[in-house]
Amino acid sequence: MKIENTKAQMRKGVLEYCILSVLKDDDAYVAEILDTLKDAKLLVVEGTIYPLLTRLKNAGLLNYRWEESTSGPPRKYYGLTETGQLFLKELTTTWDELRHAVNMVTNTKSN
Repeated sequence: MKIENTKAQMRKGVLEYCILSVLKDDDAYVAEILDTLKDAKLLVVEGTIYPLLTRLKNAGLLNYRWEESTSGPPRKYYGLTETGQLFLKELTTTWDELRHAVNMVTNTKSN
C-alpha cells in the first residue's frame, strides 16, 4: 500500500469543507481559493476544483457572479448561499467532533 494514495484520500475527504470554509466570509474566484488552499499546504489543481465547485453550486451550496477584471478577462466569484452557510455550520460541528475523536484514539492533544 502506498502512503501517498492514503494521504491524497485524506485530503480529498476534507476538500469540500475547506472550500466552503474559504468562502465563509467573502466571495472569491478560483485563483484566490487555490492560493488559500496552497498556503495551507493542501495541494489542489484547477482540474480538481472546477468539478467540485460545480457540484457544490448544483447542490445549492454556492452561487457565483461575474466581475470585470482590470488585468484580464472577467472573473467568476463564488460565494456561499444561505443553504451553504447552514451546511458549513453543520460540517464544522462534525469536523470538531471527528477531530476530537481522532485525537482521543491517536492520543494527541486537541488544538
